[in-house]
Amino acid sequence: MADKENKEKSLEENFELLDKTISELEKENVTLEEAFSLYESGMKLVSLCEKEIDTVEKKVLKISGGTLDEFQ
Repeated sequence: MADKENKEKSLEENFELLDKTISELEKENVTLEEAFSLYESGMKLVSLCEKEIDTVEKKVLKISGGTLDEFQ
């Protein structure tokens, strides 16, 4: 269910959630179990963000005729 909700969020919102997840992981009082859960949700967010960035990059390539000179 949470994965579906994150897919519907914008890239910026998912980056914000990822930042909050990282902040939670950096706390000293996080149990090992909580850390694994946070890590798993963080990796899912990273995957979603990578897919969104890849989609945007493909759209830019299509629009620009196949060159990404400005991004290199």
